[in-house]
Amino acid sequence: MIKAIDHVIVAVSDLRIAEKDYIQLLGSKPVWKGSHPNLGTSNVLFNFENTYLELLAADGQGIGADFVNNKIENEGEGLIGLVLGADNIDLFRDKLIEFDYQLGEKLYGEGRNETNLIRKWSYQFLPPELTRNLFLFIIEHEGEELPISFSNETNLVKRLEQVVIKTNDADGFISIYKDTYGIRLALDSVIKEWDRRMLFFRLNHTTLEVIEEKDKNMSASDKLWGLSWGVDDIVATRKRLIENGIKISEIKEGIKENTLVATIKSHTHNIPTLLIQHTR
Repeated sequence: MIKAIDHVIVAVSDLRIAEKDYIQLLGSKPVWKGSHPNLGTSNVLFNFENTYLELLAADGQGIGADFVNNKIENEGEGLIGLVLGADNIDLFRDKLIEFDYQLGEKLYGEGRNETNLIRKWSYQFLPPELTRNLFLFIIEHEGEELPISFSNETNLVKRLEQVVIKTNDADGFISIYKDTYGIRLALDSVIKEWDRRMLFFRLNHTTLEVIEEKDKNMSASDKLWGLSWGVDDIVATRKRLIENGIKISEIKEGIKENTLVATIKSHTHNIPTLLIQHTR
């Protein structure tokens, strides 16, 4: 069924500025710069060991441009979408139909880069009772995978460790992501330091960290909130970031045992961002 967090999408006003900021933050260059003429958007992709990051900007007229512009006008730049990868999107559709969900047609997408290379994919939008205010869809890529920006240097971002989601209905979230999507629930616990219930779902070496903040006055709702990036040497990475003019906190022990963390405080385009190093 669902095999991966395929990628996360960040809405930005100026793609050139955002690309420069994320090159400095991540320590690597993008592997793709392209456009979606039918949607009115352009993008830049950074690829890692387990997923990729998409910076997305309006660039013309179309439903995609309208979506990005509306997000920025109402909420500012930041996380706008989560995309889950399927081994076989048709089997996934069949399962949801068996569960009596109403689905639209499977759609097909295409992106073209600066050298006229083309990427193609099929994708499936989901009914609102499954997305619960998230912009989330299922994707299956065609053809070759994106190249990874490979480097042996220890001061670069290597992987996406966590995508943080806030919810007001943890039980409902479990019902969707575990029972319907088939994603492994690795943790369901109350974190004493925060007095919050926390869920961990794990797939392709990435964790969906879900924090419950109950609000009985709202219907079930989820919101993308932040990202945590994995590094091999947090001391060296922090030094590189400071040298590039990026604001970052002191290093401290993480809530999870055997981790060190530091908070990035600039260049993120409105995304709460954490660095994590596993010490064992």
